[in-house]
Amino acid sequence: MDTKEFLKKLSDTTSVSGYEEKISKYIESVFTNFTDIITYDKLGSLIAIKNGENNNKNIKIMLAAHMDEIGLIVKDIKKNGTIKFTSIGGIDPRTLVAQEVIIHGNKEFFGVIGTMPPHLQDASSRDNAFKMDDLYIDVGYKEDNVRNMISIGDIITIHRNSKDLDKKTVTGKSLDDKAGVATLLECAKELQKLKHESDVYFVATVQEEVGTRGAMTSTYKIDPDIGIAIDVGFGKTPELEKADSIDMGKGPAVTLGGNIHPNLRKKIISVAKENNIPYQTEIDPGPTGTDGRSIQISRCGVPTLVISIPLRYMHTSVETINMDDVINSAKLIARFISEITSENLEGYLCY
Repeated sequence: MDTKEFLKKLSDTTSVSGYEEKISKYIESVFTNFTDIITYDKLGSLIAIKNGENNNKNIKIMLAAHMDEIGLIVKDIKKNGTIKFTSIGGIDPRTLVAQEVIIHGNKEFFGVIGTMPPHLQDASSRDNAFKMDDLYIDVGYKEDNVRNMISIGDIITIHRNSKDLDKKTVTGKSLDDKAGVATLLECAKELQKLKHESDVYFVATVQEEVGTRGAMTSTYKIDPDIGIAIDVGFGKTPELEKADSIDMGKGPAVTLGGNIHPNLRKKIISVAKENNIPYQTEIDPGPTGTDGRSIQISRCGVPTLVISIPLRYMHTSVETINMDDVINSAKLIARFISEITSENLEGYLCY
């Protein structure tokens, strides 16, 4: 399975938080070829296990990337047949105006998001940002037809197919964090070339966008010795300061902050240097807003790393990544895993 094609398939597959069943089955079908056991936690996070060699100490390293995406949900159907909606996860209403959408009713229905034309707005409101309540979806049907096809609570996704911008650059919806799931696959491929003592748990978590819920339950189930959250960071664009962003195509960012175990961070950076793998630094003094926050404080605590893949235009329908960053993230994590043994683990985990 080509990793870029895998990522594009993930991007095009619906997986709104709380509704990840379709994508999880696809991920399972792919990871079956690279891992030994596949299971799920009770919330729906997929756990694919690749056994280590001579692992008498039962060392467990958990890699987590969330498979859910932000989306919308039907909250009302108006007398004129239009549909009112609200968000699942963090969506800026300014990005929704004039978008094409799919409503997942008793079948998939195409619609467009509309609002009052600027010609009819008064001067005082013309320059104001739209609010969610200002927007509606038009599916072209009258109210009775709409109510027969669509119900309150049906999910809605942006209608967008992933595309190549060039040979290395992919754009599409929900690359946050399907780029992380693609990194899991590439890491599994890399580990087939390497010896590793640890059992590796590749986890595609659910419901990250609404509170890192899948990371909580899957970490509790696995009880790992080390946890690594793989997510996306703010890729550099002209308006962003260097301190607030990471460069596209220059490798993964290794997060520095309170969510991060200091000795493990030193180790993974030394692995990057020894193997000439490009990396960057991302500063986040708080809980990082990733699955890493829940991994770290699960049970009695899990030593945690967060790896960020540079991504432009986060939480829009045109998120953009460079595949080199996915490949280098996977190489770095795989080589880090290969150097963790029962003899050196305790030393890395000490403060």
